[in-house]
Amino acid sequence: MTARLAEKEGFAALVLRLRAEGISDLDLLTAVEQTQRSLFVPPQFADDAYSSRTIPIECGSFLEGIDFAVRILHHLKLKPGQRVLEIGTGSGFTAAVMGRLAERVLSIDRYKTLTSAAQRRMESLGLRSVVIRQADGSAGMQGEGTFDRILVTAAFNAMPRFYTDQLVSGGSMIAPLMISENECRMVRLTKTGSRFEREELFEAPYLPIVPRLASLL
Repeated sequence: MTARLAEKEGFAALVLRLRAEGISDLDLLTAVEQTQRSLFVPPQFADDAYSSRTIPIECGSFLEGIDFAVRILHHLKLKPGQRVLEIGTGSGFTAAVMGRLAERVLSIDRYKTLTSAAQRRMESLGLRSVVIRQADGSAGMQGEGTFDRILVTAAFNAMPRFYTDQLVSGGSMIAPLMISENECRMVRLTKTGSRFEREELFEAPYLPIVPRLASLL
């Protein structure tokens, strides 16, 4: 089987699984289809590119199963013209998909190895709407203005208010929260004026956020 055919078959199987969950947003699915998943997966895990399996990547990080990643983006409800902040670039896959849906995506990670690799992938895909930066996201991103959407992919023990301050009114943030020592759940906050509506979404595999830049990786 050629790599291109494997991508097509993997995506077709994904669409069937997502539709069973009630996810059928055409713009989102088109953005996923246009973002070659195999570019973001280590070669030894190529066969799992479109599976729901969590895949290890560099720096002790991991790539979420594609079902989980698309489920998050479905709940983020991205629209054209929006500015997005992503905390935790990882492989860059979600940033790439978001870059096809939003006007601008700023994605940061503490590991230079990950941000450099993700930047190369954006360049290979021609995604100029995505900016990748090595930065410490544990205390917010001051000086970058406000965002319509914020996606956090490292868990906090409480909802990080310093991020919500960077949301526009009507904007929303999705972040994983440690509900207990062994349980993490994705939570969405929607901002209306100075008030926030909180919704718990689903369980998540994320690890607690680590402060400061990584000095060696």
